[in-house]
Amino acid sequence: MATKYIFFTGGVVSSVGKGVTAAALGRTLKERGLTVAVQKLDPYINVDPGTMSPYQHGEVFVLDDGAETDLDLGHYERFIDIRATRVSNFTAGQVYNEIITKERKGDYLGGTIQVIPHITNEIKRRVALVAETHKPDIVLCEVGGTVGDIESQPFLESLRQLRNEVGRENVLFVHVTWLPYIGATHELKTKPTQHSVAALRSIGISPNIIIARSDHPVARDLCDKIALFCDVDKAAVVPMVTSKVLYEIPLLLEKSGLPDYVLGLLKLESRQKPNYGEWETIVQRVNMPKPPVKIALVGKYVELEDAYMSVREAIKHAALEAGVEASIEWIHSAELERDKNLDRLNAVDGIIVPGGFGSRGTEGKIMAARYARENKIPYLGLCLGMQLMCIEFARNVLGFADANSSEFDRSTSHPVIDLMNDQRSITDMGGTMRLGLYPCEIKPGTKAASAYQTQHIDERHRHRWEFNNKYREDFENAGMVFSGLSPDGKLVEISEIRDHPYMVASQFHPEFLSRPNRPHPLFLGFLRAIVEYAKQQH
Repeated sequence: MATKYIFFTGGVVSSVGKGVTAAALGRTLKERGLTVAVQKLDPYINVDPGTMSPYQHGEVFVLDDGAETDLDLGHYERFIDIRATRVSNFTAGQVYNEIITKERKGDYLGGTIQVIPHITNEIKRRVALVAETHKPDIVLCEVGGTVGDIESQPFLESLRQLRNEVGRENVLFVHVTWLPYIGATHELKTKPTQHSVAALRSIGISPNIIIARSDHPVARDLCDKIALFCDVDKAAVVPMVTSKVLYEIPLLLEKSGLPDYVLGLLKLESRQKPNYGEWETIVQRVNMPKPPVKIALVGKYVELEDAYMSVREAIKHAALEAGVEASIEWIHSAELERDKNLDRLNAVDGIIVPGGFGSRGTEGKIMAARYARENKIPYLGLCLGMQLMCIEFARNVLGFADANSSEFDRSTSHPVIDLMNDQRSITDMGGTMRLGLYPCEIKPGTKAASAYQTQHIDERHRHRWEFNNKYREDFENAGMVFSGLSPDGKLVEISEIRDHPYMVASQFHPEFLSRPNRPHPLFLGFLRAIVEYAKQQH
């Protein structure tokens, strides 16, 4: 059977929810026994998001194979419960880089290089790679940005061509659009949706389905109006009102009848009856009243919460399992170090220090780690959060006053965080890190072992600097436990404080493998420690 393709485009405004919609639809199709693969097409010229500012791009989501991808890949993995691969995300920068490199090598024999056919052919080749690599029944492919963006045009043209090449019966276009609400008249407006569909049709693509996003209830007659003016079936216009519970969206799509409508258009049949028992339990748990706990997230990009998307979701997953309502106190680490005001930390039940790059705000994170250690507040460090926990320990427990990472201070006499020898000669940004899935062995009898309940784990990494083994014995003698090591014992992967209720930190990023129905063990251990801490405080 030929692979089917569902392409998602966006209308009216960006960030309208294409990624979540695609992920939720993917879940409903998987529930019917179909195999699903995913892809995100990003029209920006950057080669990948790895060196982009989190303020510009939000979180960089890392896959098993080390690909640095768009945060929507996180939605796909969490909703559909799949493992995406490098072919699941590419940018215009990668496409142009590929074509220009070939041209410089003479592969085109001096021919004129044009957007059509050279750029469009390369885009089609990369889209086809998903089907070739994963061999799914259906590929869900999201085009970043909004119809009408000049940089999106080569991508949309490529998908128009691809539809004809693989057969129209094997392709669906889903247009996710926004219905603005006019406060003065208390009504939703469909005209911007009509214009965005007209723009899409002007380049040869007529959407098969329109998802009408709104913050307000959408009346059926409004959907019928969209169907009339946009030339689609009435059943093909699906209202999608913003939900308070993100993981309710697959259930809402199921209720709308969209999954069966999609299968009908693609001439596919369900292989099993959908079972949403786990998802219904998740939604019920979210809506149930629960005792509140407060978690400080001490970061340097907190103005844009999407920079910590997976951390935020992993907290939610673990909080549901632990039976508490977790609220996040977003604390800017640079403000913490500037104001020296730790009162906000005094009011929380747990502290997370997430990953990051560069020296800005690191001293504030070190202050947070010290506060957690001295006051026995549950602490979870992620990547840089582990490194800074070790620096704090070296300074204030071991007495190495200038201890630091060589990333931030090359002249420090105590580089407790340093480069491995084989990394010292690498200079190119984006090519210097330990990226992707790596194994780790857990030390029995530790908090990490209690959390994981297994000895061997595999976790996703995104970092360059490592714990300096020269200091390992000093740390262990003073009460630090290295509870997770690489299989050869050379790399510290998990650190924890022996005489602390829960001060655990990992060199890897556990948030990337957390799922709504399977919270990550380190996050779940953290939330359970918070529950105990909160009981003692109240």
